[in-house]
Amino acid sequence: MTESELNEIEKRLKNSTKGKWIPMVEGITHESGSDFIMTNVNNSDDYKNADRGKDIELYGGTKEDIIFIANAKQDIRKLIDEIRKRK
Repeated sequence: MTESELNEIEKRLKNSTKGKWIPMVEGITHESGSDFIMTNVNNSDDYKNADRGKDIELYGGTKEDIIFIANAKQDIRKLIDEIRKRK
């Protein structure tokens, strides 16, 4: 991977909705309602946070897709940092 490619990925990450993203999946994090991604929170109990970002709702994906996408926000940062350490 080139430095330019890594910079492009990092740019997309920085331009995404700020803060940690949490998958909110019916039957796992709450008992009823739709599945969605909560943004700019610390954990699934942070839903009353006044600084919470807008929720991200997906249509047509699976629960596993929501979990993957929400965690990608944090996972990509870790991967970029690890790649840079090894260069």
